Amino acid sequence: MARVYLSIAKMKNKLDLFQQLQTRLKESQRSVGDVTADADLSQSAPEKIKAMGQVLSKAREQLYDCNLVTGKLRAMLQTADEQVRSLKKQSTFLSQLAAKTIPNGIHCLSMRLTIDYYLLSPEKRKFPRSENLENPNLYHYALFSDNVLAASVVVNSTVTNAKDPSKHVFHLVTDKLNFGAMNMWFLLNPPGKATIHVENVDEFKWLNSSYCPVLRQLESAAMKNYYFKADHPTTLSSGASNLKYRNPKYLSMLNHLRFYLPQVYPKLDKILFLDDDIVVQKDLTGLWAVDLHGKVNGAVETCGESFHRFDKYLNSQILILQETLIQTHVDGLME
Repeated sequence: MARVYLSIAKMKNKLDLFQQLQTRLKESQRSVGDVTADADLSQSAPEKIKAMGQVLSKAREQLYDCNLVTGKLRAMLQTADEQVRSLKKQSTFLSQLAAKTIPNGIHCLSMRLTIDYYLLSPEKRKFPRSENLENPNLYHYALFSDNVLAASVVVNSTVTNAKDPSKHVFHLVTDKLNFGAMNMWFLLNPPGKATIHVENVDEFKWLNSSYCPVLRQLESAAMKNYYFKADHPTTLSSGASNLKYRNPKYLSMLNHLRFYLPQVYPKLDKILFLDDDIVVQKDLTGLWAVDLHGKVNGAVETCGESFHRFDKYLNSQILILQETLIQTHVDGLME
């Protein structure tokens, strides 16, 4: 009410009352601040609150007008609602930015690793145990990522919990920008006795727009305009509903390569796909004994709820793929 009467006092040129209200309002704000309990109030707070009450009584006597007060309160409420909506949009945008932006430290790490990798002689760039890459008797994992540290977490957590790390083989695919950094990281930090191999998705010559409908769509002008058009509405003004999907990272083929695993690894009978935002907490070898009952797709819902526009959602963070892309979801082993 102090703000309402402050506005009315100024409008009616009641300068003395305006000054008193402004002074008491500032005192009250300093006294109360962000305090949420009476025990945290300063000793002078009760006196200042009492003084504010006296000024408000005086203002009511001199300025009260039902229609005018109601109009001011309605305007203040509308302004507050607009501020709340704006802050919600800003919060959504900043949370997405914080989640997707690469910190300077990690960016510099990737650059340093890339430089160090290309300074190595060709013979020092090779990983050991390459003979395991197509051995059907071992446990094979596919991991597609452009995030060096995230990939390291997935690999190391899997190896740490494995009963016999020497039987695990990791097939990493990244893009040309992070190829050197990804290689160098695992050359410097090998995953124990496990086998690892890093490939560049841009070197998959068979993966082109004429063969791959997804890639053809990603290369379309409409798709690029959706993400990069200069006069496109700002992310904040377009609302929070599609913020997640306007991230240009979805143009990366690494996001879609999981659907072409039989083509990427044609000589493997079964492979386990791991996304780069998980931490393995148990030995995963039991997954190779899962009976898929000959089904092409075996999966469970995510948390038993619907997801986005789909009635049911296939969580593809962990997939067992056998022969012609047979899949199963195994959230239970990660709990």
